[in-house]
Amino acid sequence: MTQSAEMLETYPADLGQIDRDKLARCIDECFTCAQTCTACADACLSEDMVAELTKCVRTDLDCADLCATTGNVLSRHTGYDANLTKVLLEACELACKACGDECARHAEQHEHCRICAETCRRCEQACRDLRSSLG
Repeated sequence: MTQSAEMLETYPADLGQIDRDKLARCIDECFTCAQTCTACADACLSEDMVAELTKCVRTDLDCADLCATTGNVLSRHTGYDANLTKVLLEACELACKACGDECARHAEQHEHCRICAETCRRCEQACRDLRSSLG
């Protein structure tokens, strides 16, 4: 059981109809993706061909910010707003898709981009799965 799942188990109020497993997975994937994208951006900045990686750095940092924010919002349940959560999940999906696509373009040359692209795909799917379960 992950830390996110453990924390959800300790929440004293009823979470309603939300799927705890999908929620915990999404929280975990968001925070993992935020860290991976931040590290990928930093690695891109250390590459000799950094000028060719400008868009990659930008999408990495945008994705990292959105994933961290999404993970933080999903970790809070008091006063839950389903409409805000759905929009935030959709934005996170879009950021992960854009970042995953951009990093995939560089994956054969840079291992950090390959790892980042895979991580973005997992987070994108976790956000989609949770969003679709919200109805």
